Amino acid sequence: MKLKLASLISIFFLMTFSHAQEVLKVQKTDNPNENLAQITIHDVLIGNQKQIIQLAEAFSEDQYDWRPIDGVNSVREALLHVAGGNYFLASKMGFAPPENVDVMGLSKITGKENIITALKASNEFVLKSILLVEDDKLTEEVDFEFAKMSTLAGLLAIMEHNGEHKGQLIAYARSNNVTPPWSLN
Repeated sequence: MKLKLASLISIFFLMTFSHAQEVLKVQKTDNPNENLAQITIHDVLIGNQKQIIQLAEAFSEDQYDWRPIDGVNSVREALLHVAGGNYFLASKMGFAPPENVDVMGLSKITGKENIITALKASNEFVLKSILLVEDDKLTEEVDFEFAKMSTLAGLLAIMEHNGEHKGQLIAYARSNNVTPPWSLN
């Protein structure tokens, strides 16, 4: 039993390290302390976003309307909520969404491919925004409407929000006999 547990832990760390190495190839900086928080959050967020997209692709078109009970977001609504959250949180930190994005109209998007496209666009936007935050702005207070907190806390909220809804979508997937793609390996 101990050997099995040790093997599982080793595999977990190996996979985590491999992903981190892949991500680190994307982000390089001459001064390792410069933008450390932003780069770290950016790099962790890439992994969460990748898995949310994989889940979005794994659901069938019909499953996008599934919801666990009345009054709770459907798969479609949860995915678009993540996209909206990316735009909302970044906009509160001073990053205006692209002109071609109707943030208030995101909830009206239908069709699996259109939803995935909208989610990917919001992911790209928020990732670029995170890297534009300057170190001296991290402690500035921002009013996010639901709370006043520092810019750094806002960046962490972006990461947490994506992670929270990744967990929600994993539960939705398992409830619909959809296996998260990364767990098939």
